[in-house]
Amino acid sequence: GAGGAGAARLPGKAPLPLPLRALIPVTTVCLGLFVVGVAGNVLTVLVTHGYRDMKTTTNLYLGSMAVSDLLILLGLPLDLYRLWRSRPWIFGQLLCRLSHYLSEGCTYCTILHITALTVERYLAICFPLKAKVVVTKRRVKAIIGALWVFAFLSAAPFFFLVGVEQADNQTDFSRECKPTAQAVESGLLATMFWVTTTYFVLPVACLHVLYGCIGRQLWRSRGPLRGPAAALREKDHRQTLRILGECPSDVSPLLTKLATNETHHLTYRTAPGTYCYIMLHCTS
Repeated sequence: GAGGAGAARLPGKAPLPLPLRALIPVTTVCLGLFVVGVAGNVLTVLVTHGYRDMKTTTNLYLGSMAVSDLLILLGLPLDLYRLWRSRPWIFGQLLCRLSHYLSEGCTYCTILHITALTVERYLAICFPLKAKVVVTKRRVKAIIGALWVFAFLSAAPFFFLVGVEQADNQTDFSRECKPTAQAVESGLLATMFWVTTTYFVLPVACLHVLYGCIGRQLWRSRGPLRGPAAALREKDHRQTLRILGECPSDVSPLLTKLATNETHHLTYRTAPGTYCYIMLHCTS
């Protein structure tokens, strides 16, 4: 009948959240992005940590952000499994909660890294001499550590938002990893939705302002310079271009999350949030 036209079902399994004609392309795209994202971020980590002359303050941010993106990507197989077989959930309560917590924590962490890196680029372009004194490797390492701690602390409620839920008077086959009834009824799920939205909106606004200032400074200083000032400006410009080159490998974790999280019932992200996340990566 018309009501069951969109709900595919594998033999002996729960209905699929998408028709097979959509689910197969989504899975194929996700696997391709998984390979590209893992390869790109692994290379970033190896290069930024394996060569002494590559351990600049900018590359410290990029290397740490690559680790965060890798953790997001490593959760992709579980997301794909959930797309194909949402129930019964066979991996236990801990993995259900931990997978969502790590995903949110790493997402927050990446956003904070992008924002901090943009501030560093702003200082380097607009206040190059001051940046040489203020932005040191030791301070950047301390900032990176603080970003990881703050991101995972602010994502901590997500560990308790989800759990293995089983409908009343149902068999074990109905076990499902999803937001708990208590989280929904208490309003915690709605609260964390606004926390996540804030994590997207504020950094996007910050990036637009900072890159506007950077663009204005580059436009005003486009005339020829000589001596150390010219060399310093040229170095900062090259670093900024290299950061822009990181966009493809950073977008792949986003796209894999988008393709999985936005297409099944565990979703609590929105299209505006997704847009903001894309903007964060592409403008960093």
